[in-house]
Amino acid sequence: MTDENTNLNGTPEAVHFAPRLATSDTFQSLFQEGMSLVEETAVYLDGDGRTEAKLLERPASLAYATESMRLTTRLMQLASWLLLQRAVNEGEMSREQAGAEKNKVRLDRLSSASTGPAWEDLPDSLKELVNRSVRLQERVVHLDQMLYQDKEQEAADTEGNPVVAQLNQLHAAFGSAG
Repeated sequence: MTDENTNLNGTPEAVHFAPRLATSDTFQSLFQEGMSLVEETAVYLDGDGRTEAKLLERPASLAYATESMRLTTRLMQLASWLLLQRAVNEGEMSREQAGAEKNKVRLDRLSSASTGPAWEDLPDSLKELVNRSVRLQERVVHLDQMLYQDKEQEAADTEGNPVVAQLNQLHAAFGSAG
């Protein structure tokens, strides 16, 4: 999500809306959705899920155990990311500190086997929780890329070009005069 502005030499430059999005009501809604999903999953796995798992045949039972572990891991990683971002939003840590901490959070390696006979034999409640968690993961990954990877790319682009680094310093010092 960007819009164009011009820099000191009149060249169009991107304006990043991700930081505004991350502090908006949209983020608050995403945060609430994530935390609610964590709670709903815990209640399910400790209650109805435990009962449903006991009724499954062996292959489906193994798939249930695997998917419930993946689901739990995915949700804990997502909750960690959401809590870090909330800490940034509330001024408890800087975006740079969160960026360093978020490197411990693995958002991109959390897959799920949502096809095949074992998947089809899983309780619908578990499948729905898995699908909802994957959709939440996709949204968080997208926001994470907008917030952090663009900054990392800018730093990498600037690192090798001293002219760009100087222009950025001037721009930061004097704002966009044009």
